[in-house]
Amino acid sequence: MAVRVEVSDDVRYRLLKLVEQHPELTQREAAAQLGMSVGKANYCFRALMQKGWIKARNFKNSRHKVGYIYLLTPKGIEEKLKVTYRFLDRKVKEYEELGEELRILNEEVGELQRGENFEFRNSKFELKTKDPEAKPASALQIRNPKSEIRNPQ
Repeated sequence: MAVRVEVSDDVRYRLLKLVEQHPELTQREAAAQLGMSVGKANYCFRALMQKGWIKARNFKNSRHKVGYIYLLTPKGIEEKLKVTYRFLDRKVKEYEELGEELRILNEEVGELQRGENFEFRNSKFELKTKDPEAKPASALQIRNPKSEIRNPQ
């Protein structure tokens, strides 16, 4: 009974792309380019071969040693298209979420710079309160980077 192995979408995308662009790469070279161990690269290559997405062909390299050339199969080309779409979709969502987070941070920085809702006291920004004597329990304290700049001599 053959054991089925699974590879994440990210690794699948990167490996299928690498095989398509450099079919002559060894597993060691692929592992180095993908930032993984040779054992993990071997595991991933086997998984993709098991799924029928790539095939290995023997060839003699310039050092008269037998090597492999990895080729995408028609099923592999179809899978690369699917995984590329999912990868792109995920990256677009991450981009949009990051854009929203940056917009919110820019607004917060703008409020700090304009002094809205915050005031600078005792070398830190604190949330403004209606009662000047009250000490807010959840005062936002952000160090002022300008106060930490030292004049080199």
